[in-house]
Amino acid sequence: MARTADHGGGVRSIRVPIPDNPLGHTLVYVVDTDGGPVLVDTGWDDPDSWDALVEGLTACGTSITEITGVLVTHHHPDHHGLCGRVREASGAWIAMHAADSAIVRRTRDTRPERWFVYMEGKLAAAGAPEEHLAPLRAARARGSLPGFSPALPDREIVPGDLLDLPGRRLRAIWTPGHTPGHVCLHLEEEHPAGLPGHGRLFSGDHLLPGITPHIGLYEDPDDATLTDPLGDYLDSLERIGRLAPAEVLPAHQHTFPDAPVRVRELLAHHEERLGDLLALLGTPLTPWQLAERMEWNRPWEEIPYGSRHIAVSEAEAHLRRLVKTGRAEAVTASDPVTYVAV
Repeated sequence: MARTADHGGGVRSIRVPIPDNPLGHTLVYVVDTDGGPVLVDTGWDDPDSWDALVEGLTACGTSITEITGVLVTHHHPDHHGLCGRVREASGAWIAMHAADSAIVRRTRDTRPERWFVYMEGKLAAAGAPEEHLAPLRAARARGSLPGFSPALPDREIVPGDLLDLPGRRLRAIWTPGHTPGHVCLHLEEEHPAGLPGHGRLFSGDHLLPGITPHIGLYEDPDDATLTDPLGDYLDSLERIGRLAPAEVLPAHQHTFPDAPVRVRELLAHHEERLGDLLALLGTPLTPWQLAERMEWNRPWEEIPYGSRHIAVSEAEAHLRRLVKTGRAEAVTASDPVTYVAV
């Protein structure tokens, strides 16, 4: 399969590989402007990924040194990872929504040990067994704590605003859920092939053609606010459905039309999943116990250690939604806390 694709109207994409990940690659978009090419996302910070990006830009008729800016849909490393190297090579600015910029700053400033203590406490409160918690404590005791220093953005993507891209009409749409500061970018220009609808949408991970993005709790060691990421995501989906773009240009898989149809599928999927969880909550369960019983792409016993953190976070996000909508409640005085259907 070709590494680059021309989507017409001064928009091309590059398949940038994600190491050891079933998603395979991130679609990095190259948008021509009167001030020079701008990227939507950059891909994972890995030597092979960097080489693919550099070679892809050459194949697109430009080069890494000519990039003038990067628009980051959200802070995850398969989107934001190579921003620092792009900026070093080209002097490009990096723009991100303020909520995700705050996460980048916090990631850079928070000592790794603090994250281990935080995650251990959260997992224990969710009912994780001792055999799952022990490796976290052992890693902290050994001092084997990874450092992570993602590139700081130097511009803010403001929802509703037209971005400062000479010769283009690209508007930011805030779509929280997958992350608190996820944005989609709406190219308010006639579709180059004349497809019916309202322009084109760079959807990041918010709207994908064949999979659903992970919706877990927003993690912040210093903020105990009870957020509702799944509620945020469902509201954001409806907003994009009303927009009705002619074509969606996602960060994974492939481009597709009929965004309202895909939105309806995803809304129905999540409502069905909430119903399935309510059935499981006929007896009180901790978030960990609920995650063990939820339907995943493989049996729980085969889910890797690190992926179980993600699964439990997703279970908790669904529990938050059920509690907020009055369909489940916490059992008084349970420790760790259990939840039951109302």
